[in-house]
Amino acid sequence: MENAANRRHSMFYRNGLTIVFLSLLILALGGQAYTGWQEHNEELTEKGGAAITFLSYLTSNHFLEATFENWESEFLQMAAYVWLTVWLRQKGSAESKDLDKPEEVDREPRPHPDAPWPVKKGGVWLSLYKHSLSLAFFLLFMVSFVLHFKGSRGDYNVEQLAMGKPIASIAQYLVNKRFWFESFQNWQSEFLSVAAIVFLSIYLRQKGSPESKPVDAPHSETGK
Repeated sequence: MENAANRRHSMFYRNGLTIVFLSLLILALGGQAYTGWQEHNEELTEKGGAAITFLSYLTSNHFLEATFENWESEFLQMAAYVWLTVWLRQKGSAESKDLDKPEEVDREPRPHPDAPWPVKKGGVWLSLYKHSLSLAFFLLFMVSFVLHFKGSRGDYNVEQLAMGKPIASIAQYLVNKRFWFESFQNWQSEFLSVAAIVFLSIYLRQKGSPESKPVDAPHSETGK
């Protein structure tokens, strides 16, 4: 059945969302890298330093910090969203499970021929697979957090050395207000965007989007 569906639809039709968003990511990341390189070189020359090449910038702490500072907040947002929607509800929101009725996503998995292999395997593999989406997002958050910290500390220490000041150790930078300001300013915007879609989907609609209720659905209807 799956092979028949693949023949019926083009690769783009089957994977359009992923392809478009990855393309937008590449374009936006390229724009960030190019403008960040120009801005960083401007800072360096103003401080009496030498400009660096674009390839050197791509491995610099400045680029590492700027990139993973944002990725960190995105993965935290998705991890929190996936995990909290298991337990919490919002009456009338398309992003919430129903307040009373049992949901298909809550039923216990049953092995069948088309089930993912961890479901067929059972045991610890199934236990992990049942929470694999939130675990993956939390892992991606932690990796991004560490890389943001590495880039931010490295960039900070370069500035410290340029001013003849002592560099910060890992322990010292963990309590540095600059690092946490960078994190919190991104985290708050991600939590705001989740709150916005949860609340606005109560009253507003987008015909054709799976993130919206049907256009004629009452405001009090919870879920899609």
